[in-house]
Amino acid sequence: MTVATTYEDRIALIKKIAQRRNKMAKIKVQTQKITETVNYKTGPKEIEIPKEGSNIYAWTDASKYAKEYYGDVMYETTRFDNDWD
Repeated sequence: MTVATTYEDRIALIKKIAQRRNKMAKIKVQTQKITETVNYKTGPKEIEIPKEGSNIYAWTDASKYAKEYYGDVMYETTRFDNDWD
């Protein structure tokens, strides 16, 4: 930390502080321009919230689920189902 004891030291310290403030002001203007172009205010896209009571993990197509996860086993067990009617 510098302590200015004479008039010249104080003037030099004031100039140094003024230069630093001017530099920070320029940086602030540049960042403002960047944030305006990026537009952070829009935020993320809205997602659809499922209705209450609905299960988001439930499959809506049972045959597709059975075919994907059980494949041949499901086919072999259900292929003769219509023969009994």
